[in-house]
Amino acid sequence: MALIDKIQYHFEAQEPWPKDVKLFQPYEVEQILLPDNANCLAVQAFLRMCNLDVQIEQRPNAEFMSPTGKVPFIKCGAFLVAELEGIVTFVGQKGITLTEHLDSEQKADLRAYLALINNVLGPAENYVCWCDSETYREVTKPRNGSVYPWPLNLIQTWSKRSKQIKALKTLGWYEKSLYEVFQEVETCCQALTDRLENNTYFFGTKFTELDALLYGHVYTLLTTRIPAGHNNFAQIIRKFDRLVKHCKRIDSQVMGRETDLIQSEWLQASKADLTPEFKTYEEDMEKYKTDVKIGHDTIGDIEKETDWLVIDKKNDAETVGDVLPTYD
Repeated sequence: MALIDKIQYHFEAQEPWPKDVKLFQPYEVEQILLPDNANCLAVQAFLRMCNLDVQIEQRPNAEFMSPTGKVPFIKCGAFLVAELEGIVTFVGQKGITLTEHLDSEQKADLRAYLALINNVLGPAENYVCWCDSETYREVTKPRNGSVYPWPLNLIQTWSKRSKQIKALKTLGWYEKSLYEVFQEVETCCQALTDRLENNTYFFGTKFTELDALLYGHVYTLLTTRIPAGHNNFAQIIRKFDRLVKHCKRIDSQVMGRETDLIQSEWLQASKADLTPEFKTYEEDMEKYKTDVKIGHDTIGDIEKETDWLVIDKKNDAETVGDVLPTYD
């Protein structure tokens, strides 16, 4: 960004909050995925905490409209600002903040716990969506491709899955088993519970962006039934009563609704009665990892040399894109 652009950004960002600000996100009912839903709810909660009006716009190509390729993002005047961290900074430049009552040590704690959520719950949600084969087939693949015509729905889903797996490999999450992912989530929840203690919010009686971010993830995990581990994500969250109460409190006081946090979404009714026990995780891990066989005659495989996806419309409903990409 040129110096003149930085100066212009600085001064224009200090203008009062407009009345026509829009928040863009994917379609909630048929398209949005677990991590995106959590992030969108977090931003909505944060803006409500700041008493800032925003109009929610659902678009099928929201992630491609975003300046960072991630959702949600807001359009405020001439500015496009994406993700919670960027939006918090942008709002702060207008003199609106939720952390004015915190001292420097508390602000350091806030940043640490924000990082904890982003580095554990976010990757865990992405892992389940893109690496757990059952969740991918039943939830991620049909939802992500629902807004695109054939064969774009297959190509776009395969492309996005490849990017997500590369990112998870970089973070060291791709090699984890589903059991290890659940353990990471449980450890994270325990740390958050210990920090919350018996307070109304993380830093007393006033909420911060940390409360908004946690709300987005906890609400999403509690209200979204997913196949992985017989919905063990929700079972883990419900072990921590303080986190559940914290979520209900924000849902009521900030979002202005009373949601039944046991309702299931996104999953076929036939899965609703599955037992919550996920006995020996390690013994069942093989069915959650798909062995990739490279070959020209297998629908949905990635050819190692040319890296293109073989598509056959007759078979795409069950097989195209179901194999995990491999990288040298």
